[in-house]
Amino acid sequence: MAAVAQCVRAALRPRYPLLSFSLRTSPRLLCVATQQKNTGQNLEEDQSQCQNEQKVEPSSAEKMLHEEKTKLEEQLKEVTEKYKRALADAENVRQRSQKLVEEAKLYGIQSFCKDLLEVADILEKATESVPKEEIKDENPHLKSLYEGLVMTEVQIQKVFKKHGLLRLNPVGAKFDPYEHEALFHAPVEGKEPGTIALVSKIGYKLHGRTLRPALVGVVKEA
Repeated sequence: MAAVAQCVRAALRPRYPLLSFSLRTSPRLLCVATQQKNTGQNLEEDQSQCQNEQKVEPSSAEKMLHEEKTKLEEQLKEVTEKYKRALADAENVRQRSQKLVEEAKLYGIQSFCKDLLEVADILEKATESVPKEEIKDENPHLKSLYEGLVMTEVQIQKVFKKHGLLRLNPVGAKFDPYEHEALFHAPVEGKEPGTIALVSKIGYKLHGRTLRPALVGVVKEA
């Protein structure tokens, strides 16, 4: 450092005698100025570096927050979709259960109704087997018995109707395989082919569903 001071004094002596004098009397002034300058530069660099770090750190944090937000939004969307599917499945199960309950209420008596149909058939055959010419005041017992059978048949049909059980007596109607069962096909004069000419056994429907098809004879082309 002393050699540097001597070189500076030699270079400045002709033009700046006062500066040369000050350097000669205080050889450490140059060193102090240089250190202060270097210290100022270092402070500026440190401040600049801190500012850069502060700029980098928020951008990195923002990136992490954005990624976390995206992840949470995807999870929320997935959970929402699962929730909607679960609600739809629960609603479908509820509707199916309600439908089964309603059908059980409507058609739970069909086995019982089938058994009663046999009773209705017997009553119908009993009334049909009584000769109409024998039903007169001279035969009061037969007349009373016949009238009782007719009243019983009428009453049982009322009970059937009350519970949604209706007769199928399709004479002259078009043949329907869902409601009728064909026993035979025969040409019948004056009847349209495909219509029912004879009903061998009455059919029944329970709340619109065929409980027992009617046994019929169907007209065919000659």
